[in-house]
Amino acid sequence: MGWMVVLALLLLALAWLYRASGRAARIDWGSPWLNRIDGLNRLFCRWVHGLRSEPLPLPDTGGALVAANHLSGLDPLLLIAASRRPLRFLIAREQYQRFGLNWLFRAVGCIPVDRSGRPEAALKAALEALQQGEVVALFPHGGIHLDHQPPRRLKRGIAWLARQAGCPVVPVRIDGVTARGLTILAVFVPSRARLRASAALACDRLDEHDCLEQLAAAIAPQPSSHTSTK
Repeated sequence: MGWMVVLALLLLALAWLYRASGRAARIDWGSPWLNRIDGLNRLFCRWVHGLRSEPLPLPDTGGALVAANHLSGLDPLLLIAASRRPLRFLIAREQYQRFGLNWLFRAVGCIPVDRSGRPEAALKAALEALQQGEVVALFPHGGIHLDHQPPRRLKRGIAWLARQAGCPVVPVRIDGVTARGLTILAVFVPSRARLRASAALACDRLDEHDCLEQLAAAIAPQPSSHTSTK
């Protein structure tokens, strides 16, 4: 009888989670099961990582870029949880092909970047998505970069995309991630995540240097950011 009680409780918990994920979903990804995953992610980021963030200030329609600092493998989940539109991420091909996750990356439209081969192919795919009115998210440092590490210049591709697509760039600063510098483990170590979005940059009206300089300042740590370097 004991195992039947456990099974019944498990089924009740799953049923509750199924309903809760449906209520928490905020985005139409074009698939009911992806919408449920969106809801689960929002609950996960809120309960496990204490996410506090206003919705990202994205335009209601049309192409847009989201650019954030990159602390860990948790960062994309946090950005999606704070977004009211689907985000298409540029991610390294080795991450895109990660066993067990490739199906999800493909389903949500991630764009793999071949950093050792032809990165321009990913930029072309991202530009096409922007021209079709989608939102593309990327980490312009080009990989995980922690605040205590030597400064790293932002990749020029984001300025090129903004100029070619004529779209705004929304800078987002991520703080409060516990397992900084890690990928998979960071998803499961509880955090006190905070996102701070700045006003959109009209990089299509700026030269490349000014665009990258303003973006770097917007996603840099602020005096009030409680980011330990230990």
